[in-house]
Amino acid sequence: MKAGDLDQVILVGGSTRMPLVRRIVHEIFGKEPDLSQHPDEAVALGAVLQGAILEGNLQHVTLLDVTPLSLGIETFGGLMNVIIPRNTTIPTKAGEMFTNAVAGQSGMTITVLQGEREMAADNWKLGGFEIPFPPSAKGAARVGVQLSLDADGILQVLARDTATGTEKIVEIQSAVEVSDEAVEAMLAGSLEHAFEDMDARIFTEARLKAEEMLPAVEAALAQLAGELSPNEIVDIRAKTADVISALESRETVRLKKSLADLDQSTQSLATRLMEKAMG
Repeated sequence: MKAGDLDQVILVGGSTRMPLVRRIVHEIFGKEPDLSQHPDEAVALGAVLQGAILEGNLQHVTLLDVTPLSLGIETFGGLMNVIIPRNTTIPTKAGEMFTNAVAGQSGMTITVLQGEREMAADNWKLGGFEIPFPPSAKGAARVGVQLSLDADGILQVLARDTATGTEKIVEIQSAVEVSDEAVEAMLAGSLEHAFEDMDARIFTEARLKAEEMLPAVEAALAQLAGELSPNEIVDIRAKTADVISALESRETVRLKKSLADLDQSTQSLATRLMEKAMG
C-alpha cells in the first residue's frame, strides 16, 4: 500500500497535539491529518466499545486486534523464522513448509517463538513439540507448519508430515497477552542490536552453507582425483582453506566472498560429476 492509497490519516494520542508531529504526518502522507478524534479519549472509547461488544450490548461492530510481536519457529542453526509478522490483524493464519537438515533424521522439533530478534535464543519461547517422520535423506522430508491465531489471542500450532499425514496440534494461550512494557523492551532490544543480529544471521547462514559445501567438495575431489589438473587441485585447495580460515575467524564478509570464490572454482567439478553420473 502507498501513502496515496489512504483516504484519511487519523491522529490519536497526546503527542499528536504537537505541530511538528502534524507537519511530519502531512509531509509523509501528502494530506492534512484528520483531527476529528479526541487524542486523549480515543483509546478509552475503543475500550468501552469493545466492552459493549463482549457484553452483547453492541452489535455489528468489529474491533480488530493485532499481534504485538512476530510469531515463528526456530530453524536449523538457531535462527528465528517469522511466520506471522508483528502488527498482523487477528484472527489470522499462515504457514510454511520445512525440510530435514540432517540425513537419517526421523523427527523435527517445532519450537514456537515470539519476538523481533534474528536469533532464536534472543526471542521468547512459547512452547515446543516433536513431529516424527520416517528416516529420510537430507532435504527429503516435508513438514508443513501452520500458525493460527484466533480473535481471543489463542495460538494454535499445527505440524504435519506430508508423506505419512502424521500431525500434531498444540494450543498456546499467551500469544498476544504481552504487557506494553515487555513489547517495548523487545522492540528496543531489536533496534539496539539490529546490526549485530543481522551479522549473526548472515554469518550463521553462510556457516551452514560452508558446512554443507566443504564435505561435498572433498568428496568430489576424491571421486575425480585422476581427472583434474594439478593447477585445478591447487586452486580448489586454496579456496577451501580460505573458507575454513574465514569460518574460524568468524569474518562474515570474508566468509561470504570465499564461499562465492569456492563455488566459482568448483563449477567444473559439478559439471564433470553430472556427466559421470549420466554416462
